[in-house]
Amino acid sequence: MQRVKLPKLVDPVKNATIRSDYRGVILSSEMPRLLGSVADIAKEIDVEIKFAKDEQGLSYFQGHMACSTSLICERCNEVFDHPMDVSFCFSPVQSVKEEDKDELPDSYEPVEVNDQGEINLFQTLEDELILSLPIVALHAEKDCKQKRDKMSFGKIEPVDERPNPFAVLKELKRD
Repeated sequence: MQRVKLPKLVDPVKNATIRSDYRGVILSSEMPRLLGSVADIAKEIDVEIKFAKDEQGLSYFQGHMACSTSLICERCNEVFDHPMDVSFCFSPVQSVKEEDKDELPDSYEPVEVNDQGEINLFQTLEDELILSLPIVALHAEKDCKQKRDKMSFGKIEPVDERPNPFAVLKELKRD
């Protein structure tokens, strides 16, 4: 199967009814928030998506994304490679209210559809990629140029002893 550019808007319920499968790419240039979160990213993000209905009749879509990125190490400020490999499973809902979330099984993440019953696939997948980034980007300690023993965090100066303002109360208690 050849890799094609995926559609930006999809109707997940309609695609689940006909059991659509997509295998293709999304250009990283179409994900501006992700571009701002990484030092560098591959030109294309490989994506596989399968739409289906479960035993309860709920529509869902699940899939997998992979790409290579570069992040800046927070410890030594050097760029390092960080491969991304993300799996996801979403179920469309009309609104993201607590009642709708409670009806969904735990294995599904809710994704809100617009008035036409469509979702912005690129934005949904971009959110998932951003959430899979590490909170603090760091090399493996053995690969990092900044060694743990060489790090210094400054010295704390001792604080001058001040008289306790409640010492007077101690005197009152003795009487």
